[in-house]
Amino acid sequence: MSAHHASTRSRDLDATFSALADPTRRAILARLARGDAIVGDLARPFSISLPAISRHLRVLERARLIERRVNAQWRICRLRPQPLRTAADWIEEYRRFWEQRLDDLAALLETPPKPERERRPRTDPQSNRKPRSKR
Repeated sequence: MSAHHASTRSRDLDATFSALADPTRRAILARLARGDAIVGDLARPFSISLPAISRHLRVLERARLIERRVNAQWRICRLRPQPLRTAADWIEEYRRFWEQRLDDLAALLETPPKPERERRPRTDPQSNRKPRSKR
């Protein structure tokens, strides 16, 4: 992976996770996962203004999580799943990493301890010398 590609991927992930940090935006995405919707329908379940919903939609659009198009007087929103797949793939890498580490720890903790060998006093290389005679 080139440095440019890694930097772009990092920026895309930052935008995705930033957009997902808000519960209203996550609810909008959940609604769009069921199919395209007009802005008015997306705004209906929330007790916030239409301009506030539009700001949320702009954040989602900048993160490339949705696309908007105009059809006559309707503004139709559609989910773009690729950024979510990219985020899920990134999370999956770390899930596998930590799952392996936790499996290794569990195996270590489940392994019965080895019986301790009788401990012999350590011999000091100096102690192999013959004792000096007292004068």
